[in-house]
Amino acid sequence: SIFTNNDGNLIEINPLIITKQNEIIALDGKIDFDDNALYRNEDIIDLRDFEQEDEKERIASEYQLNYISLDGTVGCMVNGAGLAMATMDLIEYHGGSPANFLDVGGGTTAERVAKAFEIIQSGQNVKAILVNIFGGIVRCDLIAEGILQAIEKVGLTLPIVVRLEGTNAPKGLKILNDSDFNIMTEADLTLAAKQVVEMAK
Repeated sequence: SIFTNNDGNLIEINPLIITKQNEIIALDGKIDFDDNALYRNEDIIDLRDFEQEDEKERIASEYQLNYISLDGTVGCMVNGAGLAMATMDLIEYHGGSPANFLDVGGGTTAERVAKAFEIIQSGQNVKAILVNIFGGIVRCDLIAEGILQAIEKVGLTLPIVVRLEGTNAPKGLKILNDSDFNIMTEADLTLAAKQVVEMAK
């Protein structure tokens, strides 16, 4: 019922013990639900214990950002989970280590990008950031302007490599290159990954 009616992902009892009196006792348990389905499970939302969640992951979810904290030094901001995984793999391949998984999704607005930068910059180990955006429906020139607004709003000081691909990508890269911010741009993802790994050393 939890899986079919409430979009449960996991039910776990661990540890389960048997006492000397032959009683079975569950010492700990947890249930995990699909965050993307919470809108149809309001009774589950009321049970949510924010103290059990990573604070950055909780804040990210409030802005519809899919964020997972990791132990590396390269902050990642990407649109699309598949592209995010490929980006993280390339960082690893070139000798770096991702500090996070962060998928900003399709609606790459200045406000969401600013919140994403805030979350990434708050990571203690982060030395550089790679932004990898594919502009399909949203044009790359608008994404570039949103990135600049977000950097200014957050007061971002970490070095950034931005790779844009898609609609108006050359225009977007030019907007970033013409700015006064410390941004390196790259059209090629492999070169972008190499650059950010070097910057994070």
